[in-house]
Amino acid sequence: MDAIVVRAYGGPEALELSDVPSPEPGEGQVLVELTATGVNFVDIYHRTGRYSGPLPRVLGNEGAGTVVAVGPGVSSVRVGDRVASTVFQGSYAQKAVAPADFVVPIPDGVSDELAAASMLQGITAHFLLRDTYPVQPGDTILVHAAAGGVGLLLTQIATRLGARVIATVSTDEKEALARGAGAAEVLRYGDDLASRVRSLTGGEGVAAVYDGVGAATFDASLASLRVRGVLALFGAASGPVAPFDPQRLNSAGSVYLTRPGIVHHQRTPAELRRRADDLFAWITSGVGVRIHSRYPLAEAARAQEDLEARRTTGKLLLIP
Repeated sequence: MDAIVVRAYGGPEALELSDVPSPEPGEGQVLVELTATGVNFVDIYHRTGRYSGPLPRVLGNEGAGTVVAVGPGVSSVRVGDRVASTVFQGSYAQKAVAPADFVVPIPDGVSDELAAASMLQGITAHFLLRDTYPVQPGDTILVHAAAGGVGLLLTQIATRLGARVIATVSTDEKEALARGAGAAEVLRYGDDLASRVRSLTGGEGVAAVYDGVGAATFDASLASLRVRGVLALFGAASGPVAPFDPQRLNSAGSVYLTRPGIVHHQRTPAELRRRADDLFAWITSGVGVRIHSRYPLAEAARAQEDLEARRTTGKLLLIP
């Protein structure tokens, strides 16, 4: 089968289209013929070595498709089922295996592409808004990169939960998308971002900041919080945050800083299924998932270049 293999850490040129043996499902696993694969920043971290692991490897963990084989001990999933997952073992490929307990059925009315586009970012939005800082009606929150895949979902879902969303974006086009998703206020990045946020909140600051940008926004995020507010640093699109003195959390108002990740929020099949059920219910009731572009598998490098350069809004898919 065709697959994108990383043999040495590096730039987009490290993504090699290769002919590799199709995997076989082992105990408790399923083999899925993928119809759509999600492209995510975490894939770039794996390509560059920021997240290290054994090489060579087939990149990618998110995707959707049809089960074509099941391994020993699998009874919950059958051949022919449409499923999606964020834990495929190499989803930049035509086929991939995943633990049967950690694939979710795709409901009628949701396409494979929509499922692949929403799983990782949708589950992330779910745990950020339900667990990291449980948004309450009347809260004001700050969402960075609000026209990105996670940002658009955070904005839509938080608005449905009764929050007022202040969004940050970099262009007029992205501002229109953020407003269309429900953002009450849309700001550009800049040195005075925190003061503008405080001006919009009567000097109080926001209950929570959802920051997937990292180094470029961290200081403003911290300065935008209300007393005992929560900074959820869930990504580092602009680079990792430099080490800092924890005393800053005290002087900022006894605020909280957390670095949540999806792996710790889908630890059991029941937890994953609960989040996926909520996510698909939101989607079927009108929460939009924006697919910015679709790329052939052979153009995985171009997809990652576009994502890394922040030329995109919403989700990028590979079509194996």
